[in-house]
Amino acid sequence: MADQTHVLFVEDDDVIREATQLALERDGFAVTAMPDGLSGLEAFRTNRPDIALLDVMVPGLDGVSLCRRIRDESTVPVIMLSARADSIDVVLGLEAGADDYVTKPFDGAVLVARIRAVLRRFGHASGGDRTDEADTAATGGMLTFGDLEVDTEGMEVRRAGQPVALTPTEMRLLLEFSSAPGTVLSRDKLLERVWDYGWGGDTRVVDVHVQRLRQKIGQDRIETVRGFGYKLKA
Repeated sequence: MADQTHVLFVEDDDVIREATQLALERDGFAVTAMPDGLSGLEAFRTNRPDIALLDVMVPGLDGVSLCRRIRDESTVPVIMLSARADSIDVVLGLEAGADDYVTKPFDGAVLVARIRAVLRRFGHASGGDRTDEADTAATGGMLTFGDLEVDTEGMEVRRAGQPVALTPTEMRLLLEFSSAPGTVLSRDKLLERVWDYGWGGDTRVVDVHVQRLRQKIGQDRIETVRGFGYKLKA
């Protein structure tokens, strides 16, 4: 159906792939399931899904490399699946451009909840009602921090006059910082506001996204306050 959310699911384990596909379809998703990274990339380019679920360890083209290829072409949300919560693969996946990750084995209801949380963020990339503070800080929704300009209405960012390409997650993160410049935001608070976690999550997600954002808007624009969190320099 045209109004169904289309999920690309790349997983080489036949049992996990088939069971997860059935579970997602029961929850109303349309699913394209592929057993390896190369067929996953082809399916992505052909079908243009609304979200991609990528297992880290798949043959042909591993999940991290596939995530990089997808991110080179699109800002579609990506969730990585990893069998080890403390694996370096988690960080590599996030650094490659993934928006979140889920540890295997996972409960189907948990996976669906995480998918919907990511889709809510992407469906409201402007930050929803969290942009109110930012909009009142400058006429027309334009905020300026040194050479950095953030258009909270047009969802555009410029640095030294040049456009900066941000993913929706990075944009939401920047909007949180720009709504309260100089205020320290804890990792838990950012998880709650940006990632829609109503419970404690892995703060590595925040740390990696902050580092990615720094690379785009300036390394010294976001300051680390040890033991507390991060703040945007006004």
